[in-house]
Amino acid sequence: MIAAAGLPVQVACRVLGVSESGYYEQRSRPPSERAVRHAWLTDLITQIHLASHGRYGARRVHAELTMARGIAVGHQQVELLMRRAGLQGLAGRRKWKRIIPDQIATDLVERNFTRAEPNQLWVTDITEHRTREGKVYCCVVLDTFSRRVVGWSIDSSPTAALATNALGMAIETRLGGHPAPGTVIHSDQGVQFGSWAFTTRAKQAGLLPSMGSIGDCYDNGMIEAFWSRMQVELLDTQTWDTRIELANAMFTYLEIWHNRQRRHGQLGWHTPLEYERNRIITVA
Repeated sequence: MIAAAGLPVQVACRVLGVSESGYYEQRSRPPSERAVRHAWLTDLITQIHLASHGRYGARRVHAELTMARGIAVGHQQVELLMRRAGLQGLAGRRKWKRIIPDQIATDLVERNFTRAEPNQLWVTDITEHRTREGKVYCCVVLDTFSRRVVGWSIDSSPTAALATNALGMAIETRLGGHPAPGTVIHSDQGVQFGSWAFTTRAKQAGLLPSMGSIGDCYDNGMIEAFWSRMQVELLDTQTWDTRIELANAMFTYLEIWHNRQRRHGQLGWHTPLEYERNRIITVA
């Protein structure tokens, strides 16, 4: 390289510590098998890279060489030759950082679920249960004052829409769709409750989002107790054949049994609807 830059061969050999005879012998020696293979592979790699319109990186070029052309070559060798040839694939799209739930809401409840009035604190969560067809997911919104289910949604997948629909039903049922500033909606840090759709719907209705800590069921203990009762009283009582069968049973349990018929010790053995009616009569 030094000699090729225009320096005398004698000076270049002296700097590199090699003999002049060795230099001339190396120049007359034919290329090694490794050098020939590298040149051949580099040519193939360049062809593949051009055929992909510059999109392919080392992994896909390696796959094309080995799987489509049957050439035995290592992944690291492909990376080396592409780097030497100045070839690289197109970088993927920037990965957007998911919003951490802590940045959306803090814990406004701190395990104190007792409230003296309706619509002061709602708690929400999602449960799942298997049928022969596949899983069914249910999201519930519970008013902690009377333990009444004020919103629910049932679907075959645990999407943000599942949680948002349950919240929307609660807003229509309790607030008539109109904002009522000050109601706390408390959940765990599931992605559904940290989604843009859920948090936007809550804030538009004047609700205050609240989230417990990660992996601590006691931070949403009231609704966890609700799921435990539903598991024993409904979900585990039989094997469910279809999603429709289980969804219908869930509807009956939530709207008929839990809200209108089941007597709760914490409510003086009243049902949730009775407890709310008695409060209205007492206040009047």
